Amino acid sequence: MSRETSLTSSSHQHTYVRSVTEPEAFWRDAARAVDWIDPPSTILDATRHRWFPDGTINTCFNALDRHVRAGRGDRTALVHDSAMTGVQREYSYAELTRLVAKFAGVLRSLGVERGDRVLIYLPMVPEAVVAMLACARIGAVHSVVFGGFAAAELAARISDARPKVVIAASCGLEPGRVVEYKPLLDQALDGCDHQPDTCVIVQRPQAIAALGARDVDYASLMASEEIPEADCVALAATDPLYILYTSGTTGRPKGVVRDHGGHAVALQWSMTHVYDMGPDDVMFTASDIGWVVGHSYIVYGPLLAGAATVLYEGKPVGTPDAGAFWRIVEQYGVNTLFTAPTAIRAIKRLDADGELRARYDMSSLRNLFLAGERLDPATYDWASELLGVPVTDHWWQTETGWPVTASLRGLDGPPGRPASSGLPVPGYEVHILDDDGRRLPARQEGSVCLKLPLPPGTLTGLWNDEERFVGSYLSRYEGYYLTGDGGFVDEDGYVYILGRTDDVMNVAGHRLSSGQIEAAVASHPAVAEAAVIGARHALKGQVPHAFVVTKADYTGAGQDLAAELTALVRRDVGPIATLSRVDVVSGLPKTRSGKVLRKTMRQLVDGEDAPVPSTIEDLSVLDDFRAALAQRAVPSADTSDKE
Repeated sequence: MSRETSLTSSSHQHTYVRSVTEPEAFWRDAARAVDWIDPPSTILDATRHRWFPDGTINTCFNALDRHVRAGRGDRTALVHDSAMTGVQREYSYAELTRLVAKFAGVLRSLGVERGDRVLIYLPMVPEAVVAMLACARIGAVHSVVFGGFAAAELAARISDARPKVVIAASCGLEPGRVVEYKPLLDQALDGCDHQPDTCVIVQRPQAIAALGARDVDYASLMASEEIPEADCVALAATDPLYILYTSGTTGRPKGVVRDHGGHAVALQWSMTHVYDMGPDDVMFTASDIGWVVGHSYIVYGPLLAGAATVLYEGKPVGTPDAGAFWRIVEQYGVNTLFTAPTAIRAIKRLDADGELRARYDMSSLRNLFLAGERLDPATYDWASELLGVPVTDHWWQTETGWPVTASLRGLDGPPGRPASSGLPVPGYEVHILDDDGRRLPARQEGSVCLKLPLPPGTLTGLWNDEERFVGSYLSRYEGYYLTGDGGFVDEDGYVYILGRTDDVMNVAGHRLSSGQIEAAVASHPAVAEAAVIGARHALKGQVPHAFVVTKADYTGAGQDLAAELTALVRRDVGPIATLSRVDVVSGLPKTRSGKVLRKTMRQLVDGEDAPVPSTIEDLSVLDDFRAALAQRAVPSADTSDKE
């Protein structure tokens, strides 16, 4: 069956063709679904690849105020469910609007103005959603950092974004432990070349933080009668809404920038057409606000659509059991569940027969969406049978901000296929290119690239780093955005993503730079060289596996070194980067130019048949590497991690 024939089976074909042949007309129509202060007359600035350049808009107004003005203020906007504390609270659109307007006034009272940055370092609590929307309300640019990130990583983001205000919690909660955030923030600021004017601290009773001279209490500010609520301000559609940092292959984080206008239009369109969600529907996105999934489909997407969104503080298993997600679906009438394959595999591991699933009435559930890593066919089949609803694997990135490929539930799209992430979403032209930039035929593997211009809602650049933006994404193939993923397209147009083509690994849906982890490992005084690769893992997709060459005078035990390196990585990078294994080897396989053969190493670790590269420098080093893998002599001392 040809691609054209396969896609004509649904309205997907007509919509898709129009989006790529008449993009300006297509997105002009889509833009009518949001409220503009000044509607755009120009849809695309083709020179700069910017959408709606002369429009003015306010994202917070579209997410909150317009629903209240439409008489829907009493409808549920936000559900906070904390399995860690037992707190369950629902906020109406009217109530959430008042809280956001008040905190926007707080930010104004602290000197925050349009274009200023505000860094948010919070766990999954309502104050995080309030802070993000308050920034959008007054034109401040928020940058959310995953709660509990190591001090060094937090410092790097503060140094780059240079926020006027930091909003942090006293602590976050993990099963069996309290993670104090305030000491991490203080440590980060001690080693930072930028200092915020103020740190607003959300005190949690599990660990009350001592406040310093520049620290102020969130609750006290919100209770102040002297601070007025702030109205929405008119913002250019091209003004930055947020900066979200993602790992780079050099270890230095990349600050992805999203704008107001394109972001609002794209997410509104995706909620209707990809996720089949609208007013009064309930969406449960089991992610974290520190990642792009949380930005797009915990906070902004559902609220733009007038739906209710569930903010969950807990795990898929262990809080208290593998039925946690199913309990939430029943309790709140969830229509769409969006999570990572890792979560479904964890549930399957503990409840393979679905006994916990059988305890709950999940008749409200219409769709399960999975993203963040490759969905294996076994998990796809298990979830499909267990839930009895369409299971949609879809693929996108921090940089794109919303799905690139999917089976569109709101467009009567063709069904998904196991191992495929679906068909290209309207607005995206997905091409598979070889090293010379030639398009490859069906089922030939190559580099997954997106033809320019990218649709609205995708990154507009990297924060204060245009050169890196062009070098990372736009310079490899003229006229294309380089995704950094490899894959192929089948005869019917379905896209298959096979993994990263660079050295960024995907751990439980989280992108981690191997260079970032290697830098921590190499800082140990006993380590001469190190390479970290993403080893295949049945539950998490990939896990960090370190290979180290020790210095000649090192006489310690391998087990001790493994424990020390694991602790070092947890401290400098964070728990999500916990080493799964440390192997001491005599040398690292390299090319004659000195490049470490990470792809070959990864293939060998994963048990694949790895051909010997013609550029290898020393074949005996590769033989020693194979022998070390066969012995598996030195396991990591700590294989726990934070999912």
